[in-house]
Amino acid sequence: MPSPTFSRRSFLAFSATLPWALSARDSESIPVGLELYSVRNELKKDAEATVRAVAQIGYQGVEFYAPYFEWSENQTKQMRKLLDDLGIRCFSTHNDSSYLSKEKIGRARDMNLILGSKYVVMASSDPKPGLDGWKAVADSLNFAADQLESSGLKAGYHNHQREFTPVENQRPIEILARNTKPSVMLQLDVGTCLEAGSDPVAWIRANPGRIRSLHLKDWSPDPAKGYKVLFGEGAGDWKNILAAAESAGGAEYYLMEQEGSRYSELDTARRCLENFRAVHPA
Repeated sequence: MPSPTFSRRSFLAFSATLPWALSARDSESIPVGLELYSVRNELKKDAEATVRAVAQIGYQGVEFYAPYFEWSENQTKQMRKLLDDLGIRCFSTHNDSSYLSKEKIGRARDMNLILGSKYVVMASSDPKPGLDGWKAVADSLNFAADQLESSGLKAGYHNHQREFTPVENQRPIEILARNTKPSVMLQLDVGTCLEAGSDPVAWIRANPGRIRSLHLKDWSPDPAKGYKVLFGEGAGDWKNILAAAESAGGAEYYLMEQEGSRYSELDTARRCLENFRAVHPA
């Protein structure tokens, strides 16, 4: 599908109205959104109806994942209008690593501006072997951060298990943290951190101000369950994780994410938010 052309007029019109600073710091609680991969099958059937349902459940925002990149400019504007009408936000987008490349970063920037996003997050990477491969990923994140800065956007990186699995006696996530600009958000996927055997609380405290959003994905060591559990049913020590995120991590927003459960996608999203509120009342 060819990329649509974003006019300078539409770019300026949308960028002039964007709420760059999330209001979490001005309120008593940090907003909770849903990573829409959690309801991916519903989203494929009817994106607008799914976003409405997510808002009705009580989520304050969303994170769109990679398929958003194929939308036309008009589709993107329509989605932004829906978000505004519902009173929720697009906190960030979850992107293929190529979307932050020289060839595609302009389109990613423009679409995120229309959506009202603040962070363009690299969802994963496929580095060359060894530590130099991870340093190259850090370089690409720094490039993206530089390209996005003038528009008020920021780059981010989302971990999986491999970033917490040592390479040459060093965890790749530490290479990324040391070699990226402080403006690059280190979005913590709690579940994959747990599965890799790392301590999310220790990681948050070791990187103050960098953990500005977290995927609140739980994980069970029971092989029959794994990621197919609700928030609070797995190994996550959520009270201490959330306390560290807010006291040290610099958390601006949370994103609920689960890869499935014994319930439907939307019911899983609803039950996870209920469990979160029980642990962390507004």
